[in-house]
Amino acid sequence: MTKPNDLLPEGLEDRLPPEAARITAAMRACLAVLDAHGYDWVRPPLLEFEASLAGRMAGVAKGEGRSMFRFVDPASLRTLALRSDITPQVGRIAATSLAGAARPLRLAYCGDTVVIKASQLDPARERLQLGAELIGADSVAAASEAVMLAVEALKAAGLTGISVDFTLPDLVDTLSVHALPLAPDSIEAVRRELDTKDAGGLKAAGGAAYLPLLYATGPFADALAALREVDAGGALKSRLDGLAAIAAAVGDAARITLDPTERHGFEYQSWFGFTLYADGLRRAAGRGGTYRIAGSDEPATGFTLYLDRLAEAAPQPEAARMVYLPLGHDRAAAAALRTQGWRTVAGLAEDEDARALGCGFVLDEGGVRPL
Repeated sequence: MTKPNDLLPEGLEDRLPPEAARITAAMRACLAVLDAHGYDWVRPPLLEFEASLAGRMAGVAKGEGRSMFRFVDPASLRTLALRSDITPQVGRIAATSLAGAARPLRLAYCGDTVVIKASQLDPARERLQLGAELIGADSVAAASEAVMLAVEALKAAGLTGISVDFTLPDLVDTLSVHALPLAPDSIEAVRRELDTKDAGGLKAAGGAAYLPLLYATGPFADALAALREVDAGGALKSRLDGLAAIAAAVGDAARITLDPTERHGFEYQSWFGFTLYADGLRRAAGRGGTYRIAGSDEPATGFTLYLDRLAEAAPQPEAARMVYLPLGHDRAAAAALRTQGWRTVAGLAEDEDARALGCGFVLDEGGVRPL
């Protein structure tokens, strides 16, 4: 019987054995891919000083400050915060403890994050976040590695139908300087209307010249060609050439699309960003891109995968065969079974129902036999 105190807060939930098994299997598969590509695992703490968490990633401080749970540390009397994103913590590690490490620095991470309030489209307030950061490199080669690594990790987790949507987070900033000038006080409004794909709002904000960008979206080749036509004066040539090179590196490993004006979720990315999707997922599987670490201003490229979401489409891992060990069983024989991949359940009473405990076999004097 559920009691009022047994209810969980809004946006939080228990992960029961089948789902927890899928999440764990996906986590192990993804981390194995990152490790195989030379990414070393770091484990930042769940909480730290708010000023460090909110200020380490350029362009994200305001949003992160509003989303984090905060409280006063009785030891230091400073404000602490529970992390809502692990990427800023990896940036802090790179800028401090690993400042003298050789670059490019490849780091991987996996851990829980929490937010005060989630969105209506994604009500979860706790996420298991896994990712990789390539620090000290901001190039087409680094961006290509990040995209290909993310795609490989998703495939290792058992996901299919993977697609990658490219974007150019600093598109308006780049064009507004010379090619398509904007008044400084209208830049943010133009960004917002482009993000919401509102042609009328874009005109009203003084961004009529940016209307063609709304139609430079869709399958990569077509969208890139349309975007090249918008590139007045060659302001975007290097970026578009970079996108073409990244797409060529990905090849047919994933379907590639382009939405150059998408900014939601890319508040701290610089010239390149990407969103990952897969069959069976209602929301994005992850995001990534290029950015600069606030404080050190060091360039970096990386991605984050949301393992809880991946569990929606990841296959259920094959369960190992379960064998029941009666009271007084041969412990050496039981240990040998576990080394062979069996799962064992030790009996604690004479009248236990081995089948009800999930066992299909029992160990007796003659060895393992089916129940």
